[in-house]
Amino acid sequence: MTEQQPHPQPQPQPQEEGLTTRPPHSPHPSHRHTDWMFGGVYGTVLASALIAALNQDGEDFTPFYDASWVLVTAATAGLAHGYAHHMASHREDPGGHGHRWRLLARALWDEWPLVVATLPTVLLLTAAGLGDWDAYDVTAGGLGLNTALLFGWGVLVALRVGHRLGRALLFGLADAAIGLAIIVANALIK
Repeated sequence: MTEQQPHPQPQPQPQEEGLTTRPPHSPHPSHRHTDWMFGGVYGTVLASALIAALNQDGEDFTPFYDASWVLVTAATAGLAHGYAHHMASHREDPGGHGHRWRLLARALWDEWPLVVATLPTVLLLTAAGLGDWDAYDVTAGGLGLNTALLFGWGVLVALRVGHRLGRALLFGLADAAIGLAIIVANALIK
């Protein structure tokens, strides 16, 4: 009689951690404080696109109106972004509804850099309204200012996460290229 080999018993596989059991992820220490820098880049790009879009050739220049729309759009984008982050990471929480509301409030509050990054454009438009400046000069100046700010954001973020200066300058140029793309689009569209 041949001896039968016992069939190996299937070993229980460790279950993948689901959304409800995953421990909170702690970012790498060098990346911990870069979220506000992301908001800075995002807000600056948003302000550049808005200053380009709000000024139309042949129409009255309304810098106070434009400044208010830059702020309203930035605040709305920040709220939408924070809410989307909250919902994407939403877990069944034993802390109850109150804890979820606090997490939502925190997610929304974390978007303040996006709004703050639009303030140079808002201040420029406000100064333009007070000083009765030319629309073309304000738009060109705002796009140039924001492109320079994007370069600075790129360098700052790259240095913050550990890149050397030469590489950080390349990141700054890449961010500035976004500003240049908005300038080119503005010229082509108008």
